[in-house]
Amino acid sequence: MLVRRFFRNASAFILAAASPILIHAQAAQPANLAVIMPVIDCAALKSVDISAAVAAPTHITATSVVEAKPAAYCKVEGYVEPAIKFEVRLPVSNWTQRLVQTGCGGLCGNLNIRLDRDDTCPVAQNGELALTSTDMGHAGREAEEGSFGDDYQLRIDFAYRGVHLTTVAAKSLIAKYYGQAPKYSYFMGCSDGGREALMEAQRFPEDFNGITAGAPAMNFVVQNTFYHGWNALTNTDADGKPILTTLQLPALHKAIVEQCDALDGLKDGLISDPLACHPNPSAALCKPGDNPTTCLTPAEVHVAEELYKGAHDAKGGKLVISGPLPGSELAWGGVYIPSPQRPNTMSPGISAGTLKHLAYDPSPASTYKLADLKFDRATFDATTKLHGIYDATDPDLRPYAKQGGKLILWHGLADPHISPLNTIAYYTAMKKLMGDEAADKLARLYLFPGGYHCGGGEGPFNVDLLMPIMLWVERGVAPGALVAAHVPETRATQGPPPNGVPASEVANERGGAPGALPGGAGGPPLNPAPRTPGRPDRTRPIYPYPYTAQYKGSGSIDDAASFVQGPAKPAPADMLNWFGSGFYSAGYEKWCSGNGASFNCKASK
Repeated sequence: MLVRRFFRNASAFILAAASPILIHAQAAQPANLAVIMPVIDCAALKSVDISAAVAAPTHITATSVVEAKPAAYCKVEGYVEPAIKFEVRLPVSNWTQRLVQTGCGGLCGNLNIRLDRDDTCPVAQNGELALTSTDMGHAGREAEEGSFGDDYQLRIDFAYRGVHLTTVAAKSLIAKYYGQAPKYSYFMGCSDGGREALMEAQRFPEDFNGITAGAPAMNFVVQNTFYHGWNALTNTDADGKPILTTLQLPALHKAIVEQCDALDGLKDGLISDPLACHPNPSAALCKPGDNPTTCLTPAEVHVAEELYKGAHDAKGGKLVISGPLPGSELAWGGVYIPSPQRPNTMSPGISAGTLKHLAYDPSPASTYKLADLKFDRATFDATTKLHGIYDATDPDLRPYAKQGGKLILWHGLADPHISPLNTIAYYTAMKKLMGDEAADKLARLYLFPGGYHCGGGEGPFNVDLLMPIMLWVERGVAPGALVAAHVPETRATQGPPPNGVPASEVANERGGAPGALPGGAGGPPLNPAPRTPGRPDRTRPIYPYPYTAQYKGSGSIDDAASFVQGPAKPAPADMLNWFGSGFYSAGYEKWCSGNGASFNCKASK
């Protein structure tokens, strides 16, 4: 409640700052749409047949009325053949003609409607939205290991079919229940959910009016092979043991922050301009007599250097657009850096699973292991042949714009899972192809200093995204600066985090560490202790890329009102060059049908 009150108040006070693109969230509300009541009972949906509308055999398996806060809803469960499970929640008495679909994370495999970043949106807080989501056609251990990819139809369902058919099914059920279709439809997703969001805008532009895509895993194949594979193997010695552990991450982070904190003109403990930072891990090198937990050995320094560089070949050619950016160090734990007590990390599993079951056609022998991955151009070309199926990097959103669609891209600059440069490169390619004016009418990109993967971090990263996209779609109010807050989380249990696990590693629990949503890939959470949000301790305006926030020179550095719009700082063009630069082009998509262990693909629907 404290957080929601803060955001409502923040939108009023921040207007006092002399900035031309701030908007008054309280002065604008989503369209005032009439409440539509059901025309049939919830139970009657159990016997409806929507297969023709979905264009695939579709089965409703259960319906029930759920008495929930803030409002009761009709819960509909079903699946599209072969196994795309979905759930739709239909408000019983207060539906105001909107649908919101939420995305999945990692390799998905779980059905979890998870609406967040909606703190100042009244239609969400009042339970007026129809909601839906899907498991994308697979579940359980096959999702954790990627082994669902052994069935090529399930690959297609994961790549793009499952989300789209869930959308069609949800709209069909809405029409049956209320006697009309939704007036406005929205998609919100982060991590793989961000990839799903962009896949919808690119392949199915008629599905949604507004989309928010966070930390999108749009370069799915490269991300889950070369990026995670490199990070896992780089930190493994000849005996198969980790070199760098979470014990050293605080010392590394401290050294890098000291080097790059002030690059944005303000020393505030955050690296707000990581693209201008050239990290030098050797600054944390141990000296004689140093406690080894407060510094790095030469081998550990080398690992850190290679992680920042990202996967590359022997000549330095970039196999990924970049490694993790400076400032993200405390979030590496659990992703590709283990703690002494918790040896399992996400990267080895998700990269090995993708390589063995998803990336290749045909798949490699069952004896294939992560260490077999070669970091060279020939392997890159062979590994990315299915780019046209899984990836969502087509910058030509003119069909989506023609439908009146709006898109908000967002990314934490300290994301350890997916480099923000992927999102910057996509947005840059979109503006180049569509032109600045057309792109500005369609899309915004927001980058959050100190923000981890989909949430958490040292910087202000709590922000409502549903309200801005609704205002843009329904009222034509294009978003300007978004007021973000940093909200500390306090543990429900007493005592420090487990030995060797930085406190900030906790954020990965909701941003992609093993077992986490939205980006997890199986395994226990890093810190199972429940936490509750505290009171915001820092706020800041986040301006649309490439603009930055600039301190006025007076006032608290923890108060958004002390900042104005700063200069544009686009990423240097050479920073966006890598082996996959050509992926950001139009018309590469393949449309496939699957039959057991084979594809039948073509270049158009």
